[in-house]
Amino acid sequence: MNYNKWDFAIICCVATILHVDMDAFFASVELLHHPEWRGKPVIVGSGPHERGVVSTCSYEARRFGVHSAMPSRTAYQCCPQAIFVRPHMKLYKEVSDKVFDIFSHYSPYVEAVSIDEAFLDISGTIHLFGSAQKLGEALRAEIREKCGVTCSVGIAPNRLLAKIGSEQNKPDGFTIMPFDPDGIAKFLAVKPIGILWGVGRNTVEALKPYGITLCGDLQRVDAEKLATILGSKVAAESLKAYAFGVSSSEVAWQPESEKSVSREYTFDVDEENREVVRQRLLKIVAEVGRRFRRELRWATTAKLKFRDASFATITRQIPFDTPARDDIAFRTKALELFDSVWPKEKPARLGSLAIRLIGFGVTNIQLQPDGDNQLALFASKDDKERERRERLSETLDALHNQGLI
Repeated sequence: MNYNKWDFAIICCVATILHVDMDAFFASVELLHHPEWRGKPVIVGSGPHERGVVSTCSYEARRFGVHSAMPSRTAYQCCPQAIFVRPHMKLYKEVSDKVFDIFSHYSPYVEAVSIDEAFLDISGTIHLFGSAQKLGEALRAEIREKCGVTCSVGIAPNRLLAKIGSEQNKPDGFTIMPFDPDGIAKFLAVKPIGILWGVGRNTVEALKPYGITLCGDLQRVDAEKLATILGSKVAAESLKAYAFGVSSSEVAWQPESEKSVSREYTFDVDEENREVVRQRLLKIVAEVGRRFRRELRWATTAKLKFRDASFATITRQIPFDTPARDDIAFRTKALELFDSVWPKEKPARLGSLAIRLIGFGVTNIQLQPDGDNQLALFASKDDKERERRERLSETLDALHNQGLI
């Protein structure tokens, strides 16, 4: 099967896909709570003398040959000095939620592969950052700053190549793959066939006797011969296409799953100053507004979340006077809720005076500004004022995206 430049122009160059792979995610989250373990081999999974397997491990442990799915007893034999810790899925989910929330800052099209991996279609948002390079760097920096963990990113014209790119310079790596067909073929030619989708250990062993160990070998092998070896014409065609970097660029995203838009912020040190917490809330509200206005929609309910130093949590919600999508309405309700929980010159109505976390969100989303989701025939004075506020908010969004405010 031959692929010319026109094929690649159609198949490869219609999109820009970013793949994110969190680095040793479970182990990295454990290090957030145990900084004294940094630099030491950490293994998340079953105990060293139990029947069970390694879920993941730090890169220090990997240097001893430990890897995911390895029996824990074997991992102990490889690295007896390792720190073994049982998984804490609730903690991992909390950090994962923050990471995926950050993804939404860079594209509305996000396909979750797992708790620590995702594809983003950034074709329509690159211009907001100036280049794919700057977008990728900004995403990695924001994850590192706000979540305390690192990720590896690959950017390419399709999902296969983006995935390969994210694996090139782990951990904390960033690779922009070639976008032209000759560059793609040359890049892949020297790579082992095991990097391709669908090529497991059995396929590697089946092709090895025929001298097919690199993607370049697949590029050169006769398609009919490959089909005979694999026993499937379809499998041979797919594998040969992958060897040239030809794959789908479609990111599977589900906009209907987004029932609300929210942000949270956890203070580095529990905060007792009401004004400091209030100012942080206003920043969160602005972030929620910018995210919410990426689509044409209106919210009918505002929600506030507090968590104090003892982890006691309180939530409050209030309806908007009319469905809203502008910053003024969002700020007004956020501060109204804030004052109800923490009145001026009074302690917050929680178990502790110190605040650990503050969050804000909007929910009960509809596609039109009026209650019955139908456009009104005549615009009222209130409608004109609402539209003015919305235009102002959208103007500020544009200035923010350009780095001017």
